[in-house]
Amino acid sequence: MNKNPLRKLEDFGQSIWLDYIRRQMITSGELRRLIEEDGLKGMTSNPAIFEKAIAGSKDYDEDIRALAMQDKSPAEIYPVLTMEDIKLAADVFCPLYEKLDEKDGFVSLEVPKP
Repeated sequence: MNKNPLRKLEDFGQSIWLDYIRRQMITSGELRRLIEEDGLKGMTSNPAIFEKAIAGSKDYDEDIRALAMQDKSPAEIYPVLTMEDIKLAADVFCPLYEKLDEKDGFVSLEVPKP
């Protein structure tokens, strides 16, 4: 069987990171599969990526509704949603982070400008 092309990059000391995040990807097990099968070593996101994830799916509707019912503004809702996804993703990456002696397994987030 041929080696996964992404895994071949490991032979050259490359760490594959994904510049994308979406809650369903985390909760469905897709993120775990990417780590285990494709050798994903980290993940990064930013406000534009989250905007697409939030607007382009129903993943966040329940949380947005609940927070809006608490009279939270969009500026107050956004960090709650993003931090939840970052925490969930970091939990999935944690075993890799520990296995690789804290050299990979990170989840990063570019924070919006005030």
